[in-house]
Amino acid sequence: MPKKISVCITAGNEEANIRRCLESATWASEIVVVDSFSTDRTLEICKEYTDRVYQHEWLGYIGQKNLIKDLATGPWILFLDADEVISKGLRDEIILEFESDNSEHFAGYEFPRLVRFLGRWITHGDWYPDVKLRLFRKDKGECGGKEPHDRTTVNGQVKRLQNPLYHYTYNDIRDQMATLNRFTSISAEGKFKEGRRFGYNDAIFRPFFRFIRCYFLKRGFMDGLPGLIIATFTAVGVFSKYVKLWEVQHRDSFTEL
Repeated sequence: MPKKISVCITAGNEEANIRRCLESATWASEIVVVDSFSTDRTLEICKEYTDRVYQHEWLGYIGQKNLIKDLATGPWILFLDADEVISKGLRDEIILEFESDNSEHFAGYEFPRLVRFLGRWITHGDWYPDVKLRLFRKDKGECGGKEPHDRTTVNGQVKRLQNPLYHYTYNDIRDQMATLNRFTSISAEGKFKEGRRFGYNDAIFRPFFRFIRCYFLKRGFMDGLPGLIIATFTAVGVFSKYVKLWEVQHRDSFTEL
């Protein structure tokens, strides 16, 4: 690579996914991994691909990415989660941008993320195209957002690439439900800390309209039964987030004798 790209991977107990992720990044100038003290073979597998492997306590989705950004030595950063894969098409697009010096004109690149779920690629609904800004100049970008959803922003022009980042998400519906439960709890706590309070409209209308948007307006029905599952659980997630906010508001009263 004419310019150094550091692929930065955050991982934790990802032995089922991490090799696929690392293999897709071997073309980069540097691979940096921050592992949150995995108890499986994640660390061992990572060391087969790079000596830039670190362990650090989990700082959250945003904190962990800002940590790994500081550890990278390249002028360009490419964030990856352990269950993501750089497609060959996306790899070739990135290399072409840098070899032709187009990258001189941009502070970052964004691209669609294509999710693999229940045996098929999801190409409609809220899960696609799910555009992510993941490749950026180290000195012009930072990771922010609201837990558990990190978001990279840059100071400068952004170009959208056409080829996707692959996301091998939940193993099954049980895994999806467990992640949904964890994420909605994090979101509810975050909203409470920001001063947001529960309203009945949030619990009644927001889930309904989210389902309509995901399944009908964004044509989630085109993805068959998995599309229906995604739309339904998306709506359930919205409902859960707001009733958990209500629970957080009243948790002190639940402990009274």
